[in-house]
Amino acid sequence: MGPWREVRGTWRKAFAWGCLLRALGLCCQDTQGGPLQALRQCDLGLLLGAPLPGDALQRVVGLLQRHLHGLEVDKEKEEEGAPPPKKIQREFPVRPAMKSEASIPYLLCPSLEHFRDHYLVPQKPLVLEGIVSHWPCMKKWSVAYLRQVAGSRTVPVELGSRYTDQEWSQALMTVGEFIDRYVENEFPDHTGYLAQHQLFEQIPELKADIGVPDYCCLGKGDEDDITVNAWFGPAGTVSPLHHDPQHNFLVQVMGQKYIRLYSPQQSERLYPHEGHLLHNTSQVDVEDPDLETFPQFQAAAFQEGLLGPGQVLFIPAGHWHYVRALDTSFSVSFWWS
Repeated sequence: MGPWREVRGTWRKAFAWGCLLRALGLCCQDTQGGPLQALRQCDLGLLLGAPLPGDALQRVVGLLQRHLHGLEVDKEKEEEGAPPPKKIQREFPVRPAMKSEASIPYLLCPSLEHFRDHYLVPQKPLVLEGIVSHWPCMKKWSVAYLRQVAGSRTVPVELGSRYTDQEWSQALMTVGEFIDRYVENEFPDHTGYLAQHQLFEQIPELKADIGVPDYCCLGKGDEDDITVNAWFGPAGTVSPLHHDPQHNFLVQVMGQKYIRLYSPQQSERLYPHEGHLLHNTSQVDVEDPDLETFPQFQAAAFQEGLLGPGQVLFIPAGHWHYVRALDTSFSVSFWWS
């Protein structure tokens, strides 16, 4: 029918009811794949529909998850004694040579006042340490855990190493399929990336493992005004140089990422795309720039650093940032004003 935001709420609610009724119908069928197909229908209702009374879709998802988990336990008992699956080795991209004088500063648990006065108000990037180490995700999350908790859940996946590529597209698949095709596949046909702002609402088990950085209390709104995003993908996935209208706390849970930051004062040297759609995205390939086409880029001042598990990067609103995953990575970002 067109862009999702233009679909009336009544149609979205009707779609959600349709997904619920179809899921119940699939559960009544005496077929082996019925519960999995029913779970997919519920996820489509959660992704594209509107909330139903009594949180009906989530309640059915919980029942289906428990049923499917019981089937998996039975299957594991049958497979006991079988040789363990071979682990796939991937060759990770080379870490870039970095300039120490351009490194992003690091601070261990600064007070709210110190962060506000020295970084938030003057709009300066910072890597915070020690502020999310108590989150359960820091000890629990792994590729195996994500497969166990969410492997059967259908989610939107971005196909392509970066959204500015011509071959970039999107597709719906389960988290398990995504892991098989793009995370644990040694020779994927192309790169896939799970980037989703609804993931934690769709899968409450994951939401229970994270919190909200305390420093968000310095914002204008309350916790409901914070947008939480999930970023999960293999090594080599790139977020092209771009800027966002809100502040961002980028929390690294798994893996390591290379970060490059440019202040808004450098915008003219970064060659943003013309037109409204990509006006906040640079035309320059940061790590392999075409300096004949974009000569001023070489003179643009920047900061850079590596972001590892348990570290949180504060990206002020309007700051340009480029991100490349150095290995299998899961990040959680909090957009706030």
